[in-house]
Amino acid sequence: MAHEIVTAPDLAEPVGYAHAVAAAPGRTVYLGGQTALDANGRIVGEGLVEQLDVVAGNVVAALRAAGGVPEDIVSMQMFVTDVPAYRAQLRELGKVWQKHFGRHFPATGLFGVVRLFDDEALIELMGVAVIPQERAA
Repeated sequence: MAHEIVTAPDLAEPVGYAHAVAAAPGRTVYLGGQTALDANGRIVGEGLVEQLDVVAGNVVAALRAAGGVPEDIVSMQMFVTDVPAYRAQLRELGKVWQKHFGRHFPATGLFGVVRLFDDEALIELMGVAVIPQERAA
């Protein structure tokens, strides 16, 4: 049984996110906030696009360690330090998203924040995944 993407007919068409996701029964995995930290604990990437590439890879790595795949993500929170810069780079950011998550768009929220834990971090992702019962250990 797959997760069900729900599109509310009374809302604007979602582009790059889902209005809601009804999760299939399974094992819930809470993904801690990931920034563009490399294996040595340093933030890498000069801009949002470069950092999202690292961040998304970190999210997928954490999810795989728990036995999941990107399609298992049902909710994602995105924290950015510069919302106008994010909007201006939507096309490039979308390509990076697809590289890591494919055309899977969970229920997502974007939040503008003053800063993240590491001063150099421009973006952080935090999510929830549900590994369907038939694949859950």
